Amino acid sequence: MALSENPADSGYGLNTTAGHIDPFEDQVDEQEDNFLQTRTGQIVGFILSFVGVLFLILMIYAGLTWMTAGGNQEQVKKARSLMINATLGLIVVLGAYVITSFIGEQLIN
Repeated sequence: MALSENPADSGYGLNTTAGHIDPFEDQVDEQEDNFLQTRTGQIVGFILSFVGVLFLILMIYAGLTWMTAGGNQEQVKKARSLMINATLGLIVVLGAYVITSFIGEQLIN
């Protein structure tokens, strides 16, 4: 193989190899045909990862606020409220994802 040759055209590589194995043959073909769906899935996955990290940061912050309250009921109430709101936000985002995924699946089929 020459250095200037495109590896995708050379007959080597993961996609080419997977295309020769029966269980993976359909997956390789789908990736090439459904570029928009693949890209949309990647974007949604990134957004959900970001929401998960944001949820984790909010929970850690609320936990630290609660632990360092030192008996101050106002800080405890603030931390508890933050935990509840972060959890409700996560439930809303995941619910929206499930509904969107279901509707998208029904439109495709």
